[in-house]
Amino acid sequence: MFTGIIEEIGCLMESRQGSLRIRAKKVLEDVHLGDSIAVNGVCLTVTGFDAASFSVDVMAETLRRSNLGGLSTGSRVNLERAMAADGRFGGHIVSGHIDDTGTITRLEQEGNAVWVTVSCRKELLRYIAEKGSITIDGISLTVASLWEHGFQVSIIPHTGSETTLLEKKTGDLVNLETDLIAKYIERLMQPAAAEPAKSSIDLEFLQKNGF
Repeated sequence: MFTGIIEEIGCLMESRQGSLRIRAKKVLEDVHLGDSIAVNGVCLTVTGFDAASFSVDVMAETLRRSNLGGLSTGSRVNLERAMAADGRFGGHIVSGHIDDTGTITRLEQEGNAVWVTVSCRKELLRYIAEKGSITIDGISLTVASLWEHGFQVSIIPHTGSETTLLEKKTGDLVNLETDLIAKYIERLMQPAAAEPAKSSIDLEFLQKNGF
C-alpha cells in the first residue's frame, strides 16, 4: 500500500522488453529484492539494485494500463516506497494498481497554483467525487471540480516542485487510480451472483450419500 506522497523523482536509465532500470537515491536507502516501489503510481517489484539504481519487471498488462510504455531514456518518474507500518498516512489509500490513463487537456496558472484539467473515460468518473481523492502519476491529489468528460485538480508550488506533474504538457498521458473504497462499496452493493447449478456428478454423489 502507498499514500501518494512522492518521495523523489527518479530517471529512467534503461528500458528493455519487459524491464526498466531507474536511477534513484532516497528509495534505495533500505531497498531489498522483492520490495514494492510505485513508479508513476504503478506498484512494481524490485528485481535488482545497485548503489544508484534499481530494476523492475513490467508485464504487458501494466504497459497497456499505464503510461510506462511511453517512457524513454531520460524520462523523469515519480517514486514512492510502500508505506511502512509505523509511517504517517499523509495522503490517502493508494494500491498502486492503475485503472486507466487520462489525458491532460489544460494547464492554467492562478495565483501561486496551477489548475490541471484531465479528461478520462466516463466509466472512471463514477468513482471520482468533488473534494475526494484521486491519484495522478502516483500523486495523491484532491479533486477540485468535475465535468462531463473529466476533472480538475489544483497544484500548489510544493507539489509542483517535488513531482513531475507540471512538467507535462497538453496531450500527455497520466496514470489514474481512482478511490479504492468507492470500488469496493460498488462491488458490495451488487446483487450476489446466482448460485451455480450442481453438476450431474454432484447430484449423483448427494443421492448416494443420502442427501
